[in-house]
Parts: sequence; structure tokens; C-alpha cells
Amino acid sequence: MLNCDLHIHTNYSRDGESSVEEILSRADYVGLDAIAVTDHDTVEGALYAMTVPSPVVIIPGIEVSTLQGHLLVLGVTTSIPRGMEVGETIRRARELGGLAVLPHPYHIWRHGVGRRRQSPLAEVDAIEVFNSRYIVGSANRKAERIARRMGKPCVGGSDAHNARFVGYGRTLVDSACDPESILAGIRAGRTVATGKMTPLRTYTRQSLRNTWKKFTRGMRPL
Repeated sequence: MLNCDLHIHTNYSRDGESSVEEILSRADYVGLDAIAVTDHDTVEGALYAMTVPSPVVIIPGIEVSTLQGHLLVLGVTTSIPRGMEVGETIRRARELGGLAVLPHPYHIWRHGVGRRRQSPLAEVDAIEVFNSRYIVGSANRKAERIARRMGKPCVGGSDAHNARFVGYGRTLVDSACDPESILAGIRAGRTVATGKMTPLRTYTRQSLRNTWKKFTRGMRPL
């Protein structure tokens, strides 16, 4: 079984705090076989990561901001426009050969698409049932219950925005150690989601800082 973290942000995300090199170094240090670089609305971090020498396998990806919330797309090297309907975003991901994963679907403050009345749970390829950036684990447990009820593969990710927390969320995948095989293993449901929570003090500090950034951007004069 491979150790993979399928949800990581670098400083190519506006709220990412660590460089690609720092992310890769940490991933190697904590024993990960593969990581997905999933910056917000850009594949540039993933493309750069693929050029950096490392024993860690890189799965290129992106976290897309849809009209209904966030969607992870793994296995793509082309950006997907933000602001589309989630169903349209999923179709675009499939056209590019990507694997659509619903991240933190029941998080109240982090654009969880699963909470919407018209939820795309049935349309995605997998559901993130362990996300390390929760204060309590109830939303993770709910995601796992729904995923198993719907027969969807379960994955885990750290959602790390700082290299220190890479590997806090993991997906164990029964596959060969290359991006195509890992994605095929996820599609086939040969996965186990596991991990530990990001420390509460760190998570709270990051959330407050990100909220302040969004507020100050909204206050800038036109």
C-alpha cells in the first residue's frame, strides 16, 4: 500500500505558506510515496513540482472554486476556469482525463459542496472522508458514511497550507507507484483514508489570517 497525501497547497495558492521544495522535502521526510499538488485555481504549482528532483511521486492537480464550492481534480496539467457550475466543472475535468474528488464536503465555513441541496455527490469519482483541517471530526465521519452508502472511493488529505502539516491526512492506495496507477487504484476503490488532525491553535490562526486577507482585499479601492 502506498502512502499518499492527495490534498496539498504550495505558495502558488494565495493562502499557501510553503514553497514547492519545502513541501517535497517534508513529504519525503514523513515517508510519503506520492502527493497531489492541488493549488487553488492553478496548476502552476503542480507543473513546477514535476520539475523538481524528488523521490516523491507528483500527481498534478488543482482545487477549483466552482459556484457551489470547491472541487479537487487530480491528474490534470491544464487549469480549469473557476466560477462554473460544479456539474460543468466535473464534466470539464473528465474531458481532461482528470479524477474528480469532493473535498471537505460537509465543512460549514470552507465551501463544502456536500451541504448544498443539489449536491454533486453522485457525480464525483471519490469523496474526501478525512481532511486534517477540522476542529472536530463529525464532518469527516459524515462524509465517510455518505461515501460508503453511495459506494464511492474514500480518500484522505492533509489540506496542508504549510509544509509542517504535509502527511497529516493520507490515502493508502493499493497500486504501483506512478500517477496513472495511483489514480486507477483510487477509481477502483483500493483505498483507505487515515490521518491526524492539524493542531487546533495552528488551524485557528491560519483561518483567521485567511479571513483577514479576504476582508482587506474586499476593502481595496476600485
